[in-house]
Amino acid sequence: MSREPNTRLADLFVLTGWSKGELARLVNRRGAAMGQLQLSTDTSRVRRWIEQGEIPRDPVPRVLAAVFTERLGRVVTTEDLGLERHRPTRSGADASAAVPWSPDRTAAVLTEFTGMDLMLNRRGLVGAGAALTAGAVIADSLKGWLGGDAVAYAASVPGPRQAVAGGGAHPAADVYDAGPVGLDEVESLEHSVQVFRAWDAARGGGLQRKAVVGQLNEVGGLLTHRHAPAVEQRLWLVAANLAVLAGWMSHDVGLEPTAQKYFMIAADSAKEAGDRPRAGEAISRAARQMVHLGRADEALDLMSAAKAAGGRLLPRTRAMLNTVEAWAHASIGHSQDTYRLLGEAEDLFTEEAPEPPPSWMQVFDEAELRGMQALVLRTLSEHDPGAAPEARRHAERVITLREGTGQLRSALFDRITLASVHLLTGEPDAARFQAKMVMNLIGQNSSHRTWDRLREMYRLTAQYRGLPVVDELREELGRALRAADAKNRRRLT
Repeated sequence: MSREPNTRLADLFVLTGWSKGELARLVNRRGAAMGQLQLSTDTSRVRRWIEQGEIPRDPVPRVLAAVFTERLGRVVTTEDLGLERHRPTRSGADASAAVPWSPDRTAAVLTEFTGMDLMLNRRGLVGAGAALTAGAVIADSLKGWLGGDAVAYAASVPGPRQAVAGGGAHPAADVYDAGPVGLDEVESLEHSVQVFRAWDAARGGGLQRKAVVGQLNEVGGLLTHRHAPAVEQRLWLVAANLAVLAGWMSHDVGLEPTAQKYFMIAADSAKEAGDRPRAGEAISRAARQMVHLGRADEALDLMSAAKAAGGRLLPRTRAMLNTVEAWAHASIGHSQDTYRLLGEAEDLFTEEAPEPPPSWMQVFDEAELRGMQALVLRTLSEHDPGAAPEARRHAERVITLREGTGQLRSALFDRITLASVHLLTGEPDAARFQAKMVMNLIGQNSSHRTWDRLREMYRLTAQYRGLPVVDELREELGRALRAADAKNRRRLT
């Protein structure tokens, strides 16, 4: 038994506002609800967990994770609470003798995290209360991952970066154990990824996020069983694809720490599948998230890790990564780097590939390329006005390309980009036309990011105060943004 305090548990305990006696009673009550009638936790035991680092026996860590998750309104795992033990792996070997971040450990974290996320959904709670892990911390932790050494699970929340030493956590919520599957079932799961991806592109991530997390939880359960190598490899890739979608949908509705954790789970799952390009793309999603949140320097750290993780990449994949890196540079005002990366992306996109792109790259078509070019150059225009004409050209082109595709969220982004460019180039009437089109459609999607981009456009209208056409637009935008903010506050309380 450790005599060192469990600082992770102590920090989270302070956030709850509970007394030690209250926590003891909650553990007993929740345990009874889970069928664990034998629990008899008292104040002295809680004190030993916190002050002496004592780790209680199962199922107490899982019960604690559940009560902390409910109290804090975000996913809290047994690892977050500092209550992990070494456990046997699927093969029966002791985890301490295994590779520090084994497939068993990846499957366990995946299953536990999704289970807790689903529990929050069932209770109408959200997972937005934690802090993001710094991009440099994630990038640094991935160095060992790339070399096959011990992996620091950098996306753990809360607390600093930590090394994981094997073992597997039991799920903290009820999980249906489906048992091993065959190729037919895997093909059905692969098809479900395509369906979820289309849903996300059409209306944003808010409406389908729970379904994706539930499917990912199921796949995590499947991965705790032994399968033929070909089946297991494809299951890991399904897990990676679903985790990217879960992360992107979480980001789309403002659950940023949850999104970041899913992106890291996706990278680990892709590594288990032996698909390094997929791992690199997953990390690039975390970089895009950082740019959106105004942390471009950290995004550049993550992009370095994404390119290193990806290994040998197809030209189109490299083009996609270049656009993300260019966006980070544009946010800082690095004109030369931005133009260089966009130029390379253009050339790479048209380069002949030795093989077809994987399914997860097929979404990066010409419209996606032009949309990213428009966004990057619109961002750069605030530092370098000379970028605006080209931003406008790409924005107008992508609006044409997306007509009739049903990709509402992307279409909204494109028009917000074009309206912003018009404001930056002294064309308020044209900006108003695009903004009106956005306002007519924005209520049909569940993406919070569209409102974030609209808020950025609203900021640009300030220079035109006093013009009747802009004052009217500002009033309409202001009302809509206040209503959206009020709705979001109700969601978080």
